[in-house]
Amino acid sequence: MLFMHEVHEVVGEKEHEFEAAYRDGWMKLLAQDGDARLIWYLNHAHGSGPAYNVVTVTAIRDGAAYQRLAEQVRRGDLLDWSRAVGEMRHGVQAKMLVPVYWSPMQEVDLDRVPVDGAAHELSLYMEDTGWPYAPLDDYIRFWDEAYFQIMRALPREQQILEIVGCFQPALGTHRRPEAMLMQKILNYGLLLSLIREPEEYDPDTWPGSYMHGGFAYRDQWESKLLRTSSWSPLD
Repeated sequence: MLFMHEVHEVVGEKEHEFEAAYRDGWMKLLAQDGDARLIWYLNHAHGSGPAYNVVTVTAIRDGAAYQRLAEQVRRGDLLDWSRAVGEMRHGVQAKMLVPVYWSPMQEVDLDRVPVDGAAHELSLYMEDTGWPYAPLDDYIRFWDEAYFQIMRALPREQQILEIVGCFQPALGTHRRPEAMLMQKILNYGLLLSLIREPEEYDPDTWPGSYMHGGFAYRDQWESKLLRTSSWSPLD
């Protein structure tokens, strides 16, 4: 399965029109066949990133489905929609992602993804993207052994977040090497403590051992706080 990740630089005055185009257009049009589904529509949490930036993630069944979708956008049923949306944004950056071997999200049952636009409680996600100087597969294994396995073993009340998925760009579609974590925030109080407190970690205890151990693989990463829309198919 492929995951098309797009960052849209939306024209400020068009933000509501742009969102409506994805809710009433892209999501509903994709639902007409079994090739793809919009799964996330996310806004940068206020004060945490560039203004009027929107992140969308579309799950695509396979390479053949992607080819059909691309043709629909280029000269098929999605052409008019694409032209209209293009006038609502300054630009868009896209990459095609595939799940790493240990990612909790490997497949999406496209037939079960909601497409009715029903409202739900908002959720907050932390999207972490890392660019290792070590081999990418070593970095992905480090994330598994020193982060994912430890995080999921913690008692629920001690978990700041739930790792929903981990992805890397499909060959030839984006910057190499790179990997991305999609993490749902579970405890806003613990998140506030993480933001507020200085990062003075003990290298002999976790998470200090993870942070210091990470220097063997990378020292550059980016964290984004993203808030779902009220109708985002996955909350």
